[in-house]
Amino acid sequence: MTRASVLALAIVVAVAGCGHVRRQPSPPHETTIADRVAEHGPSARASLLPFFAAAGVPYPPSRFLLLGLKQERELQLYAAGPAQRLGFIRSFAILGASGELGPKLLEGDRQVPEGVYAIVYLNPNSVAHLSLALGYPNEFDRVHAAEDGRESAILGGDIMIHGGSASVGCLAIGDHAAEDLFVLAADSGWQRGVVVVSPVDFRRTALPADYRPPTAWVNQLYAWLRTELGTLPLAPPVAAGAR
Repeated sequence: MTRASVLALAIVVAVAGCGHVRRQPSPPHETTIADRVAEHGPSARASLLPFFAAAGVPYPPSRFLLLGLKQERELQLYAAGPAQRLGFIRSFAILGASGELGPKLLEGDRQVPEGVYAIVYLNPNSVAHLSLALGYPNEFDRVHAAEDGRESAILGGDIMIHGGSASVGCLAIGDHAAEDLFVLAADSGWQRGVVVVSPVDFRRTALPADYRPPTAWVNQLYAWLRTELGTLPLAPPVAAGAR
C-alpha cells in the first residue's frame, strides 16, 4: 500500500465514525486513562464544579446519567450524590451525528442507537480525542433483533460519545466537552453512568407528524424512553452551551 493510500485510509477511518473502529488492547506505550485524567483533570473539574455546586450535587457524584436528544442535538448531564435524586447539571451541544430519528438496526446504517445503555469503557486513545463507549447492542436490542430475524453479528457496535465535530453512528461533542465527561466518568466510576438516547425530548415535544417507525417494536421502545425521561427534571429552556 502506498503512503497516499495509507493516509486516505486513515482519513476515512477518522471521519467514518467510531461505529466502525474496533477497540484493541492498548500497548504499554499508549496513553492510559490515568494519564488523560492527569492531563485534563484540572481544567475539566474547574469547568464542571460550578455547575455541580449550582445544582447542589457533590463532585464526584455517586451516579450520573447522560441524555442524548437527537432532534435537539443536545447531550444533557444529570447527577446525584448519596440519597439524592438525579439533578440537572448542564448541557453540551451535539456537534456531529448521522442518520435520522429511529433506532439503529444494522451495522453500517449510519444510525445513532436509541435506548438505555451502560458505559462499558473509556478510550484514552480514541481517533476522536477521547471517548466513552456505550453498551450497544443491549438486551432489548438483541431480543427485538431476534424477533425481526436480524442476526446479532450484523447489529454493529463500538458506539461512542467522543470529541471532534463529525461522526457516523456516534455522538461528537467537541474535544473540551469530551474531556469534561471523560474526567467525570473516571472520577465517578464509569460503571455508575447510564446513557439514554432518545429521538426527541418527550417531556417537551412529540415525534414529528410524518415519522413512521421502521418496525412495530419501536413504539414499545419509545414508551420506555418516555418513562425514563419522565423521571428527570427539565433542563432550563436556554441550556448552558458547550465550553
